[in-house]
Amino acid sequence: MKLRTDLAFFSTLIKSGSLSAAAREFNVTPSAVSKWLAQLESRLGVRLIARNTRRISLTQEGEIYLAEGRRILGEIDELERTIASGQGAPVGLLKVQATLGFGRYFIAPAISKFAESYPDLEIQLLLTDRPLSLAEGDVDVSIRFGPPPDGRVMARKIANHRRRIFASPIYLEGRSRPMVPHDLTQHNCLIVRQDDVAYGQWHFTKARKTQSVKVRGTLSSNDGAAVLTWALQGHGVMMRSEWDAAPFVRSGQLEVLLEDYALPPADIYAVYPQKRNLAAKVRAFVDFLAEHFAQKSGRQRFLW
Repeated sequence: MKLRTDLAFFSTLIKSGSLSAAAREFNVTPSAVSKWLAQLESRLGVRLIARNTRRISLTQEGEIYLAEGRRILGEIDELERTIASGQGAPVGLLKVQATLGFGRYFIAPAISKFAESYPDLEIQLLLTDRPLSLAEGDVDVSIRFGPPPDGRVMARKIANHRRRIFASPIYLEGRSRPMVPHDLTQHNCLIVRQDDVAYGQWHFTKARKTQSVKVRGTLSSNDGAAVLTWALQGHGVMMRSEWDAAPFVRSGQLEVLLEDYALPPADIYAVYPQKRNLAAKVRAFVDFLAEHFAQKSGRQRFLW
């Protein structure tokens, strides 16, 4: 407390420009300000102000004390805001972004439950095919598949998740079932074209060995829902997220292929700006999502 008081006193003194102006700021006499300064310099063992003019002139030590003092005061203030925001109730507007399908079927119901606990919190759910900017404040939390984009944001995994290979019994009837990834080259594969990355290149791992297969097909789209529709209608083999295909596997409309092979992980993350004083609304929502999906997936994955 003594350090903070001295730092605040000295910063105000320099900002005031003179002992008399500082005295008016503190509502004390100029002699009281002079005495306070003398005691501070005595404790530090250095001169902070040169007294050869009527205006305040900093010594080299005074310049260092002022600059570092203001930095320390700023860090203390930020620490207190962090603690206060962490303990406060979620308030204001919370903007959440998610992909179209997953957001509609999983994030929207989760928000419904979350809103029951915070009826005064306004929540906007933005469903898009591409992530929105966190840095520019477009959203507070973005729900994304795959590894976090970079170190400039915070990311918390809210669910383990996988992609798998699927086909309908309609398509598989009368055809050889693929037993190894290379067998897919003999099948009509339904391809999703997204994010301007190389499409049609599927990567499989088994026993720590990875192999890539260039698949081809007569139908492709930038919309995963369209590809799912084609797969259900028997047009070919597709790679989709478990969450997307699970209801149709349970109903018998789709079958899982190449179960012994793993595809690149598609774990689900809540991504949010990297801030020390993280808003209570963001912290509460991310904590809720982590617990919500842990319960939903049995703490492992989406089950058939």
